[in-house]
Amino acid sequence: MASFIARPDPRHGRRKGPDVILRPVKPAFNKALAAAAFLALAAASSHAGTIEVTARDAKGAMLEDAVVWAMPKAGGAPARKRDAEIEQKDRQFMPLVTAVQVGTSINFPNRDTIRHHVYSFSAPKPFEIKLYVGTPAAPVVFDKPGEVVLGCNIHDHMLAYVYVVETPWFAKTGADGNARIEGLPAGEYDVRVWHYAQSAPIAPYVLRVPAEGPAPVGFAVALKALPPRAAPK
Repeated sequence: MASFIARPDPRHGRRKGPDVILRPVKPAFNKALAAAAFLALAAASSHAGTIEVTARDAKGAMLEDAVVWAMPKAGGAPARKRDAEIEQKDRQFMPLVTAVQVGTSINFPNRDTIRHHVYSFSAPKPFEIKLYVGTPAAPVVFDKPGEVVLGCNIHDHMLAYVYVVETPWFAKTGADGNARIEGLPAGEYDVRVWHYAQSAPIAPYVLRVPAEGPAPVGFAVALKALPPRAAPK
């Protein structure tokens, strides 16, 4: 959309109240404004904080697939649109654990040659996608926080987890038990962790995140005994 500034009309002589007409601002001026805005955004992002999380079990072993997230102590957390996907392949859900923010749409493509029936009875998001192959016409919107356990009504061994958080600042630990939450404004946060096999909820860790440099935090998660994941049938 073009911008305009007021300039005297050269077709008129000098008057006490000069007539003016609107003339478009040169494109270079608009480009300069856009460049300035981009530089300001880049400068702000360069001063964003990072939380480095390490998760271990009660025996000290590194813990994979732990969901970690940070909630600001003051003010709310912004919503950021991120779509996600949980596929069915080789009669398994992949990945086993998915972390999303409230309001995220998740697609459930079936890349097997057999039909699956995806469902959940979990309170934050009860739903079902009846027998199908390929990709369903519409994704499932996860609009409440909490743990959602997924299953397949045809293949009982298929199991997966979605953990829905109320913040855009979250991550999932890898096989080394580590995760990074990036892009946080400086301030004080409640840092939390969840694991699908935890034996009890874990108290949040209050952490002050600086404007630059990482802020480390570690969690020890007591796990309950779970049966080994069943092999595909």
